[in-house]
Amino acid sequence: MKISSWNVNSLKIRQNQVLSFLEKEEPDVLVLQEIKQTDDAVNIEEFKNNNWNIELFGQKTYNGVAIISKYQINTPLRGIKNYSDSQSRFISAEIENRLIICVYVPNGQEVASEKYFYKLAWLENFADYLADLRKTYPRIVILGDFNIAPADIDVYSPEKWQGKILCSDAERATLQKIFDLGFYDSFRRENPEAREFSWWDYRAGAFQKNLGMRIDLALVSEGINAKNCRICREYRGLERPSDHAPIWLEID
Repeated sequence: MKISSWNVNSLKIRQNQVLSFLEKEEPDVLVLQEIKQTDDAVNIEEFKNNNWNIELFGQKTYNGVAIISKYQINTPLRGIKNYSDSQSRFISAEIENRLIICVYVPNGQEVASEKYFYKLAWLENFADYLADLRKTYPRIVILGDFNIAPADIDVYSPEKWQGKILCSDAERATLQKIFDLGFYDSFRRENPEAREFSWWDYRAGAFQKNLGMRIDLALVSEGINAKNCRICREYRGLERPSDHAPIWLEID
């Protein structure tokens, strides 16, 4: 199964880019973050007319996640179970005997800010929910914008970012709790020495200078073999691009 994830930073603006990606790359499943539209505002007919199934958990102006699949999408769930959250950041579904989870983890804004503590609380609740899901689903793939660089190799300047948002010890510790549940970082396992990024700021020519971070992740439950894990960097170079590039993997 070929799976991809992309923070599109507004589906309204980049729906044609998404449709082109689907046609060219032919993933079996594509999950999206930051669609920034309510469900009824998305032009789903363009997807359906091209034989794609789609499930949305949108939100006006902010956030919003989606699952697009060649295969039937079963038992979609919107939001982390037993966690009250006004923001649309989680959607999951069963596809071909696998649980596919799409997340848009809060950014956190700044260490020690109110939004930072919301981020940590969100991640703690997410990890708790995953622990329950692991009891039922042996085959889980979690994809999305985690807004965390897992290690220094995932940051263009570890010294500059040390202790700051996206790189703080507390954020990385909560991510480690997910790994400890029996998940692995598919890209890093296959590419242990690669210094590649998935997000670049729009400002100061960051993409052209390759001043980026790898914060878009595909976490796979142990027992699933992931291969051909890559970052589709070329999509960040499109006209009017998202600030994120799609990520890609194939699983057995």
